[in-house]
Amino acid sequence: MKSFWEEIKKPILIQAPMEDVTDTVFRQILAKCGAPDVFFTEFTNVEGMCSRGKVKVGKRFVFTEAERPIIAQIWGLDPAKFLKTAKMVKEMGFDGIDVNMGCPEKSVIKKGACAGLINNPPLAKEIILATRQGAGGLPISVKTRIGIKDIQTEEWTGFLLKMGIDALIVHGRTVAEMSDVPNHWDEIGKAVELRNKMKAKTLIIGNGDVKDRSDAMDKAKKYGLDGIMIGRGIFENLWIFNKKNINPDEISYQEKLKLLIEHVTLFDKTWGKTKNFSLMKKFYRIYISGIPNASSVRAELMRIMTAEETLTLLNSL
Repeated sequence: MKSFWEEIKKPILIQAPMEDVTDTVFRQILAKCGAPDVFFTEFTNVEGMCSRGKVKVGKRFVFTEAERPIIAQIWGLDPAKFLKTAKMVKEMGFDGIDVNMGCPEKSVIKKGACAGLINNPPLAKEIILATRQGAGGLPISVKTRIGIKDIQTEEWTGFLLKMGIDALIVHGRTVAEMSDVPNHWDEIGKAVELRNKMKAKTLIIGNGDVKDRSDAMDKAKKYGLDGIMIGRGIFENLWIFNKKNINPDEISYQEKLKLLIEHVTLFDKTWGKTKNFSLMKKFYRIYISGIPNASSVRAELMRIMTAEETLTLLNSL
């Protein structure tokens, strides 16, 4: 049976997983503005999913039908827990599983997890095999970087391609580079060349510094990619995945305000007191450009600490 990855029209445009950003609430807002071809959850620790606190951790895996196809992204170190978590993900009805081998967070890498696995191919292999075993036929992808200190594109992506994963998402920087240098798209292109040389069936997805939909299409064509994953660009344009190539500057402030009210309302309805409302504050800049007295409105929004007060202010504008 074909996986959904094979059935989506290329190039595929994918929403990147972002911690404390891409929860079900934000994904539902994105779906309204113009859904990506594939949604990703926030990255979730297999340790947490296999602990007594799994009910709380599992809320990161809440999704609606509007968010399909959707991938559960997981991370950790213990292959047995990847297997167990993959089984749970399958039972929850996800469309696929992604193993995070690219997060550059120092505390995570110190433990050898995420991008730390670039230096530990044997464990990376065990994790992929365990995840596949637990996934019950769901497609498996890996999101990674091109190295830790030095660029290791051919060595590392070559290893991952041998694992027969369904998709490989490559961020074109090393861990050491973080986001401080331009994305090495030529290295992502090398991953495509290597895949073609190996005659592997794995889809190659590029990630890093994509500004808008047309930029994504241009890069996919130039480097022979099957798709592009977009992260921070979403903060510049909520409509970035919309096939109509919508310019956010052409969206009226009334429409943006209405969408922000919907976002705040949905956040409060979904999470209530279980999530700190301050997490909403990072989204305000997306919505308030063009609003009369935008700077003072934003300052007031940043001061307010509850959904109720926020909605009162927004409805008065």
